[in-house]
Amino acid sequence: MASFAMVFPSKKEDESGLSSRFNESPISPRKCRALLTRIVYLLYVGETFGTQEATTLFFGTTKLFQHKDSALRQAVYLAIKELSTTAEDVIMVTSSIMKDMQPNSEVIYRPNAIRALCKIIDVRGHLCPHALHGPRVERFFKAAIVDRNPSIASAALVSAYHLYPLAKDVVKRWVNEVQEAVNAKSSSTFFGSSGGGGGYLGFGGGSSQQSGPQTLPSTSYIAQYHALGLLYLIRQQDRMAVTKMIQQLGGGKSGAGTTLKNPMALCMLIRYAAKVMEEDPNVQRQILELLEGWLRHKSDMVNFEAARAICEMKNVTAAQLTKPIAVLQVFLTTPKPVLKFAAARTLATLALTHPTSVATCNIDLETLIADPNRSVATYAITTLLKTGNEASVDRLIKQITGFMTEISDEFKVIIVDAIRSLCLKFPAKHASMLTFLSSVLRDEGGYEFKRAVVEAMFDMIKFIPESKEQALSHLCEFIEDCEFTKLSVRILHLLGVEGPQSPQPAKYIRFIYNRVVLENATVRAAAVTSLAKFGVNSAEPALKKSITVLLNRCLDDVDDEVRDRAALYLKVFKVKALADTYVKEESVFSLAALESKLVAYVKDPAAGEQPFDVSSVPKISRTQAAAEAARPSTLDTIGAPLSKKVADAPAAPSAAEKQSAYAQQLQEVLEFASYGPVLNSSATPAQLTESETEYQVNCVKHIFKEHIVFQFNISNTIPDTVLEQVSVIMQPQSEDSGLVEDFIINLPALSASNSPGIVYVSFTRENPELYAIASFQCTLKFTSKELDPSTGVPEEEGYEDEYQVEEVELSAGGDYIVPSYASFGAEWDRLRSAPSATETFALSAMESLKAACDSIIEVLNMEPLGGSEVPSSASVHTLQLSGLVTGGGGKVLVRCRMTFSRGQGVTLELGVRAEKQEVCDLVLAAVGG
Repeated sequence: MASFAMVFPSKKEDESGLSSRFNESPISPRKCRALLTRIVYLLYVGETFGTQEATTLFFGTTKLFQHKDSALRQAVYLAIKELSTTAEDVIMVTSSIMKDMQPNSEVIYRPNAIRALCKIIDVRGHLCPHALHGPRVERFFKAAIVDRNPSIASAALVSAYHLYPLAKDVVKRWVNEVQEAVNAKSSSTFFGSSGGGGGYLGFGGGSSQQSGPQTLPSTSYIAQYHALGLLYLIRQQDRMAVTKMIQQLGGGKSGAGTTLKNPMALCMLIRYAAKVMEEDPNVQRQILELLEGWLRHKSDMVNFEAARAICEMKNVTAAQLTKPIAVLQVFLTTPKPVLKFAAARTLATLALTHPTSVATCNIDLETLIADPNRSVATYAITTLLKTGNEASVDRLIKQITGFMTEISDEFKVIIVDAIRSLCLKFPAKHASMLTFLSSVLRDEGGYEFKRAVVEAMFDMIKFIPESKEQALSHLCEFIEDCEFTKLSVRILHLLGVEGPQSPQPAKYIRFIYNRVVLENATVRAAAVTSLAKFGVNSAEPALKKSITVLLNRCLDDVDDEVRDRAALYLKVFKVKALADTYVKEESVFSLAALESKLVAYVKDPAAGEQPFDVSSVPKISRTQAAAEAARPSTLDTIGAPLSKKVADAPAAPSAAEKQSAYAQQLQEVLEFASYGPVLNSSATPAQLTESETEYQVNCVKHIFKEHIVFQFNISNTIPDTVLEQVSVIMQPQSEDSGLVEDFIINLPALSASNSPGIVYVSFTRENPELYAIASFQCTLKFTSKELDPSTGVPEEEGYEDEYQVEEVELSAGGDYIVPSYASFGAEWDRLRSAPSATETFALSAMESLKAACDSIIEVLNMEPLGGSEVPSSASVHTLQLSGLVTGGGGKVLVRCRMTFSRGQGVTLELGVRAEKQEVCDLVLAAVGG
């Protein structure tokens, strides 16, 4: 690149050469081409031109339109296309470009003119006013789309594709021409010079004499590929039109009748067909027949795309997989590396869900283990690991060991993940697999590879108890030379959790303390915490004494975090209550809930007078916290590629995230400014209408300290009707509900286009210390007006109407009580002297203990603890629940002792312990109601 760059002068030299070269008489095409090449090169390597510089260059370049040299004209179009994004007043050159776009013009640079015109019309990402709306420009584009020359047709189609987001209505009018381009039976291209000199494409000639092009038939049919992409872009919002397009172009069951000759166009059509089949299961049978027909196409590319589409179908059966697997099996034996790689990768993915079907390819896959292309060999071995039996594990692992050093980290991770799955499938083979993982852990590799190996060992420790001792020993050896701080910290944490329960916990202390002596501050702090867990959780008094000595040495550490942790744990060792809180505690705060509570606390001026009440933040188990951390972030979800393999719906927002969103929404309503922070909002809106009805309503309840606000989300599904002055009338079913209505915030107008709209109804709590439980009859009231179809304006006259919706209930579970994790035994004992209540209920309608557990959890909306939500016996069971009461109500624990007998149903003894007697009464009322 350095030697090449020396040929090109600087920007200043280009600008000085511009005036002399472009104003010469006669113009030298060769010298001008060289100068334009330098300008384009400078832009390519990242040089930027100022607006004035770019404008000067742009209009200087346009002076060359007077010369007829075709190669020079192509260079001119390339230059003005690149400069148009920076230069000003570029639209002025449109008329000059249109001269070269004439349908009767047989010049070679007509495609260049079309692309340049598209770029100038789309200047700076904004459509120039009326640039596309003139009949002349449209006529040029329409003629170019159906031109027999594929270069011209492709240039027009790709330009239209780029213009579509800016001028959808205009491009949609070209649909007939695009359809004609898709169905083109034959096309032609030309090669030859159109600017004299006899040189190839005009190079080397400077005369203005024009020679005719040589027309040759096209064999690529590339314009069909571009036309199909544009046709789908125009019709993508109309599923029926897309389905019809696929059936018309599919060519019947055999696929032989299709007009598409370009393999890439057929691959594109297959992807559209797979997308339609995924969205509409009713057409699966017809599209599956088309896909099976394409399996017999003469193009390998089309065969593979059809096979992959069938393999990635939802709920695909073993019978449906027979034909595509046979095609992929043929590809495994082909001499072409690309086909072997594609087939092996597809089979490796399919083996996760259909290992038995893929097992028919095992013989061919085994021959690929020795393939010189190690990428192919990697996918072959991982597929065999998923489809093989227990007897073949040792042989496969021996073969893997041979080429692990020859492949990149990316493929090493794939193999380790396959071993990780195999460990859980064949736990009896854990010894050989653990030996393999420990050996690759000592090899050279990056962070992702080492992390994958460590995660595989973590899974073995968790799910295969027999492997725990050996795996922990290998991890201890690994941290002796580990260069990745994150991995060292994770392993030290695991040692602190699992080590104290091992038969010989003392053997791990040396490895942990070595980290205190030899590592950086982050790892030293983690090692101190790990040592403390051994001291608190180990049953050996001598071990605790030794750890105390080690922690005392850490008090002299140069890092304050290490010193503070050592001092904290030395104090914890002396007080059992502190040890239970800071070391043995199994729960953590829900970070999303903590964040929303802190935001509300900071934004409320009155709240600053009191310290932040951390007891109001619900807790979750460490398992739940890990699952919550694994959820994809919003940015990850937005940036995810649209592939079928990742087409699973993103995880729904957590309850705490919904709370934060509701709180922000309520802050924007001035009427609620004096209500203070929201204590709780419904995790799931209550549906008050069926999904098929003309008006759809759901309700979210917001609990404040002295008020309750009902938020009604209302949708109008009738397109030619607008609802005005929309309100919801709430009538309590009993007079002693403890709530007094304040006001209703109406919705001025609601149409199908601006749905859903929100109506708020506010109530005051007569006694904020009590937890009001009530049921409300709700009626939707509005004035209905018809819309004028021509203007879209509602008529002046309308009629008042009412619409009855389902009742809204204010209950204990979900409104006042939120789930919160706790250590049931310790908390139950702690609340021994607190307010409590016990009552017996006969649940005769329950058909099993599992049904009773599910019903109680749903009614109370509390966190089941210790796996007690799944009964271990069919006749006797105890369900343990924990929750947190909003508004400072404190913790509440529920113990449900149940017995089941046929004919009598479930007998329930409900025991409640809470920090307030009102909470106990609330729980009993919720279950008894």
